[in-house]
Amino acid sequence: MRVRLVGGHSRCAGRVEVLHRGQWGTVCDFGWDLADAAVVCRELDCGEPVDALGGAHFGQGSGSIWTNRSLCTGTESTLKNCGSVNWGVYKCDHTKDAGVICSGVRLIGNSSCSGRIEVLHDQSWVSVCAAAFDQQDAEVVCRELDCGAPVQVLGEDAFGKGDAQMWTQEIQCRGNESQIHLCPTSLHKNSCSHDNYQGLFCADKKNVRLVGGPSRCAGRVEVHHRGQWGTVCRDGWDLADAAVVCRELDCGEPVDALSDAHFGPGSGPIWMFIVLCAGSESTLKNCGLLGWGIHSCTHNYDAGVICSGE
Repeated sequence: MRVRLVGGHSRCAGRVEVLHRGQWGTVCDFGWDLADAAVVCRELDCGEPVDALGGAHFGQGSGSIWTNRSLCTGTESTLKNCGSVNWGVYKCDHTKDAGVICSGVRLIGNSSCSGRIEVLHDQSWVSVCAAAFDQQDAEVVCRELDCGAPVQVLGEDAFGKGDAQMWTQEIQCRGNESQIHLCPTSLHKNSCSHDNYQGLFCADKKNVRLVGGPSRCAGRVEVHHRGQWGTVCRDGWDLADAAVVCRELDCGEPVDALSDAHFGPGSGPIWMFIVLCAGSESTLKNCGLLGWGIHSCTHNYDAGVICSGE
């Protein structure tokens, strides 16, 4: 293994460390985004990326800082296959070590928002018994996977049996937790046969919306991340970025990419700073950027879009 996560609650959350020339070193948070996090989660068989963190969120590492600026598209099989830039103008130290949180749950089925539920437990993926899972647990799973609300909870092998071992724990979420690993568990009382796997349909992901305009196809750009809507900083915002938003919302072609809170200032986090879309991405959250939740921006500079649709 050439990458590991250190200092988190499990092997799937922590400070990113890369093995190079026989030595473990860290990654700088400059430009660290969800596309980079997706590659780390895939390489470690850790499900979907939940968050890309900077500022030594999981504590400071030591030794070399191997990558100053990662340039992953999100499809690479390993972080070392991503391009990188060692920009001396951005002085990095271990106070800026990058971190990742990957999901502790996944849905095996037709899409990332529907399928048979598997939970990461003791280094491996295990199936969840239908008798040990309820609506509150479903709320947490859908939230962690950045999907919409649970539509249907399905037992009785709705998505096939799979190869994973059946978990012996009952999940007891309150429903407001951000991740399944934060929910208490207990040994469940009912025996669970391998014909009783738990399945779940969540509503499809809704990653972006336009607010404050005359229609759903014009307004301030807001991005949904970890259960919270936030805005996009205008720095670097252009028609290629707007094109991705318009396509994602099925709103036609971009007419204008606006800045300086043209549709009014938003509130909450400013999730994206200096967005770098090629224009062909399927969702704005797959675009590269120079800061995920890391910025020197205010809501006076919130980005907006006008699309041709509606």
